[in-house]
Amino acid sequence: MADATHFVVIAEFQIKPGQMPAFLALAHNDASESLTNEEGCLAFDVLTPEGNENVVVLHEVYRDRAAFEHHMQMPHYPPFKAGTAPLIDGEPSVRFFHTARRPE
Repeated sequence: MADATHFVVIAEFQIKPGQMPAFLALAHNDASESLTNEEGCLAFDVLTPEGNENVVVLHEVYRDRAAFEHHMQMPHYPPFKAGTAPLIDGEPSVRFFHTARRPE
């Protein structure tokens, strides 16, 4: 539908040296569980930028903010959050977006 916008989350993590495999395993599990078990999760990509082996970006698309809030209540979310905490340097950078509507 032309009027619909989606709620998009971009979360960037700085991974401690040597912790990338463990982080990616947790991130891919969170992505898979979200896509499988959350009707409101429309996309969940685990990205690594070229030229920086210590960064992971999660690109998540939800039907709306309520679907994202639901995501954080799902049983697979707390193990991701707790499991990744010792693997990252500092807090992740998390930004929220809405898909822009095309001009009429």
